[in-house]
Amino acid sequence: MDAGGEDDVHKYSRKGKFSNRSKSVSISIPVISNELNSGENDGVLNRWTHQKLSFLKHFTFGVMKPDEKLVQLLNQFVLVSCILAIFIDPLFFYLLSMKKDFKCVVIDWTMAITLVVSRSITDLIYFLRMLVEFRLAYISPDSVVVGAEDLVKSPRKIRSRYLSGFFLLDLFIVLPVPQIVVLFIQPNGLTSPGISNAKFILQTAFIIQYIPRLYRFQPLLAGQSPSGFRFESTWANFFINLLTFVLASHFIGSCWYMLTIMRMNRCLRDVCNNSTITDCRKFIDCGRGNDYGGFEGNLEIWNEWKEDRNSSACFREDGINYGIYVTAVNLTTEKSLLTRYVYSFFWGLQQISTLAGNQTPSYIVGEVFFTMGIIGLGLLLFALLIGNMQNFLQGLGRRQLEKSLRRRDVEKWMKHRRLSEEIRRKVRESEHYSWEATQGVDEEMLMENLPEELQRDIRRHLFKFVKKVRIFSLLDETALDAIYERLKQRTYNNGGTILYEGGFVTKMTFIVRGTLESIEKNGNNKVLLLEGDVCGEELLKWCLEDKRNQRKQGNRLLSKRTVKCLTSVEAFVLRAEDLEQVITLFDGFLKNHRLQFAIRKKSPYWQGVAATTIQVAWRYKKKRLSHARGHTTNFL
Repeated sequence: MDAGGEDDVHKYSRKGKFSNRSKSVSISIPVISNELNSGENDGVLNRWTHQKLSFLKHFTFGVMKPDEKLVQLLNQFVLVSCILAIFIDPLFFYLLSMKKDFKCVVIDWTMAITLVVSRSITDLIYFLRMLVEFRLAYISPDSVVVGAEDLVKSPRKIRSRYLSGFFLLDLFIVLPVPQIVVLFIQPNGLTSPGISNAKFILQTAFIIQYIPRLYRFQPLLAGQSPSGFRFESTWANFFINLLTFVLASHFIGSCWYMLTIMRMNRCLRDVCNNSTITDCRKFIDCGRGNDYGGFEGNLEIWNEWKEDRNSSACFREDGINYGIYVTAVNLTTEKSLLTRYVYSFFWGLQQISTLAGNQTPSYIVGEVFFTMGIIGLGLLLFALLIGNMQNFLQGLGRRQLEKSLRRRDVEKWMKHRRLSEEIRRKVRESEHYSWEATQGVDEEMLMENLPEELQRDIRRHLFKFVKKVRIFSLLDETALDAIYERLKQRTYNNGGTILYEGGFVTKMTFIVRGTLESIEKNGNNKVLLLEGDVCGEELLKWCLEDKRNQRKQGNRLLSKRTVKCLTSVEAFVLRAEDLEQVITLFDGFLKNHRLQFAIRKKSPYWQGVAATTIQVAWRYKKKRLSHARGHTTNFL
């Protein structure tokens, strides 16, 4: 029993050790897995940090190309911010309005804060573009002469070029002049009598800063990239000119409103200088229009100012000679910002359109110069807009005009040759379909002026349908490029014949659009040919066979079928001479058994031939079997 007990003790002790080990192992597995996961996360975090730091290093110290995604994305943001900026700046003129009851000038503080924030955002985006200019490679002017367009990537040359170029102008553009005027100068006009004059003078700083902004933003608005390449289209030019006209109306209307405020402010100051009311200058500026606590100490003088008849004349259209600002006198007292802006924009649009023909300025020199500026700007915009509008309309109707001239020339030629009416009808149909297929563009001449590499890329894009053809699905890109170079575009009328039985097969026709019908002898085998199919593929097989001697003797392949157009057909053709050149260049590859198998098995024509052969053999077999049964019956 002692021995058995010891064995039991050892047994349980071993079992306990094993169970403890299993517990320790089971506990250690998730710990190890957690360590592995934490290691992987640390690796991912380190890679992400290294990637961002390398990107920041490249952005800060490296040279960027104009075609990089970051530069293109920044250009898009800059373009949007430029459009917003040139529309935001004139809106600062609408911050001021007149209080008719209190006979003073007030500022819309809520709108002022909104415009300051918006202007600061656009300035920040443009400042980022300035930083990019210090690291943005540019095209060497010397390389443009020879057409090489080499990029200059030297940081020193890039910095010196920008510093000696538009840096100072860009720096002046992003100066926070409107923010300073609105936040620090205009609100202080309540107590200082000279400040009110100063704030109107500083309003002109907007104009001084606005003109350089237009000069720098114009290339971006016109679609010119930093690399100097322009992306132009007829519709883009139209909208750019329309935007220019709207922008000019927006600017002129805003200036007209601001000058009206200045004229009324001048009228009030003249009345104050000529009146017996003491300290009336401080009543002209009401600040934000919601706090008149500074006037309570002089309440009697303030009431006297409000009831003064001479100052009330400044708020009547017939009070003084306002000249071209007469219609804006009552507009300045409107509380609605939208009403003031819309009417001012309408006035600017009207004066530019009519060249200020319905306006008579007063004898004030500044008003006369402003009217002259409107006339000059209107003439310039009309000359620019009418010229571009004419080009736009001509661009839209140029193809139609060319089509009409082409049709007229064809009609004269057919009349001169005395063609029959049936032939004339077919010629008209062919010309119409050919024009619709090509849109009047001579593609061959257009392709000749392009680089060879670009020509190859364009052909690969245009002639993707060649790969849909079952015969050429096994060809490599080199052989396909040789075929692409020799393809010619052709159009066929409804009812036309591409191949006829007994005629020579002189070309392979690749169908791009339309439906054809292939008919064998006696109409036994009819096959429809659709988009992606090919007509005349037997020419390829005939050229691949070892018949060079026959071809040298002038033998030609005869067609065993007739192919007619069931609809108007657009296709590309490969002539027999061009096909022989391709075969000569790629003779070994074109004799590949896989290609031969594709010709034999995948072609609709050869499938039809095979089906016809099987049908004939089956009919012959049935006829022979029927004869055999007849002989057996007669014998019995």
